[in-house]
Amino acid sequence: MRVALHTRVKAGAEEAYDAAHREVPAELTEAIRAAGATEWTIWRSGRDLFHVIECEEYGRLLFELAELPVNVAWQARMAELLEVVHDYGAADAALPVVWRL
Repeated sequence: MRVALHTRVKAGAEEAYDAAHREVPAELTEAIRAAGATEWTIWRSGRDLFHVIECEEYGRLLFELAELPVNVAWQARMAELLEVVHDYGAADAALPVVWRL
């Protein structure tokens, strides 16, 4: 399954956000893969972030990561940098598909 998300970096936090993603904890990436994700790509256009996640089941991915200490810590760090955050408790928060070639 493919899921698309949109979030937004706070003004002035772009470089800190990019820098954080150069240092994603290995424990977190391992947990994301173990929860069924095979790919997660984030593009940044100015302050807007566009995520595409390839995973077995998005609801399961969120459920398995929700209370994991390394993810809780990461989400707290991201909340400091993001103006628009993703609600990782809502499996239906993905962007709807409008068109596909």
